[in-house]
Amino acid sequence: MKHLLSVTDLDAATATGLLDTADRLKQALLGREVRKLPTLRGRTVITMFYENSTRTRVSFEIAGKWMSADTVNVSASGSSVSKGESLRDTSLTLSAMGADCVVVRHPASGSAHRMAAWADRDHGMTGTHTSIVNAGDGTHEHPTQALLDAATLRDRLGSIAGRRIGIVGDVLHSRVARSNVFLLATLGAEVVVIAPPTLQPVGIGQWPCRVSPSLDAELPALDAVMMLRVQAERMHGSFFPSSREYAIGYGLSEARAALLPGHAVVLHPGPMVRGMEIAPSVADSPASAVLAQVANGVHVRMAVLYHLLAGAPE
Repeated sequence: MKHLLSVTDLDAATATGLLDTADRLKQALLGREVRKLPTLRGRTVITMFYENSTRTRVSFEIAGKWMSADTVNVSASGSSVSKGESLRDTSLTLSAMGADCVVVRHPASGSAHRMAAWADRDHGMTGTHTSIVNAGDGTHEHPTQALLDAATLRDRLGSIAGRRIGIVGDVLHSRVARSNVFLLATLGAEVVVIAPPTLQPVGIGQWPCRVSPSLDAELPALDAVMMLRVQAERMHGSFFPSSREYAIGYGLSEARAALLPGHAVVLHPGPMVRGMEIAPSVADSPASAVLAQVANGVHVRMAVLYHLLAGAPE
C-alpha cells in the first residue's frame, strides 16, 4: 500500500488486515508505562490541514509519536498557503524536506488524489517517495474515519458481516457517510442510509446501500446507528426548515433510542450537536461508542502509518 486515498481502494482482506494490525498495536501498548513503539523511528510524518480538526489531526499526531516517528503539524493559516502558494508547490516542498508521509485534509474533493499523483510523478525531483493519506477531501471521502468506525463496530458487535448499519442525517455533505457506506458494504454489512431527500446526494442509487426517508421505521432492525454531523458550513441554501424540525425528523432522541434492539451501538463521528443530532442522554448512554471511536482512531491511524511506512504485507 503506497497511499490511502479512498476506501474503494481497499478490498475486504486489506481492510481487515488494517483492523487486525490496529488490534495488535493496541495490545502491544497495553500496560506500557511509556506508550512508545520503535516501529517508525527515523520516519517523518507531516500533517497538513486546510480545515479545522481536533480528532483526526491530534490522533494522527499521537499515532506517529507513539510509533516513534518525527511528527510535524502544519496549519494552512500559518504556512505559505496564506501567501498564495499552490497545493502542488506545498506538496513538492514537503516531499523535498524529506516527508515520508503527508496526512492532508483539504476542502476540495480529489485533492489527496492530486497530491498522490504529484508525489509518484515527481519523486525523482524531490528525492523522496512520499505517501499521502487522505484525512478528508471536501465532501468526497474520509477513509480513516470509516476504518475506525469499522474497528469500533467490530469491538462492540464481534463481527460486521451480516449486520445492519444505519447512517443517518446529512449524507449530502458527508465524506464520512460515503466512506462508511462503501467500507461497511465491502466488509459484508447491510447499510441503510436514512436522510431527508434534500440531504441525499445525486447518484446515491448507485451506492451499495438501501435508502430510507424514515428513521423510526428502520431503528428496530438496526444493529448500529451512526448519526452524522449537520455540516452547516458547507450548506449554501436551506436544506431543512429549522434545527428543531431536523431534530424532530432525524435526531436520535431518548424515545427513538428506545426503539433500538438492546445490543445496538450508537456512533457519531463528532463533533456532535447535542440536542439536534443526538440527545445528550443518548450520547452519554452505555449504548454510545462515541469515545471508543476516538480511542480506536489512534490505533487505526497507527496501523495505517505502519502499513504505509514499515512495509507491512498487504
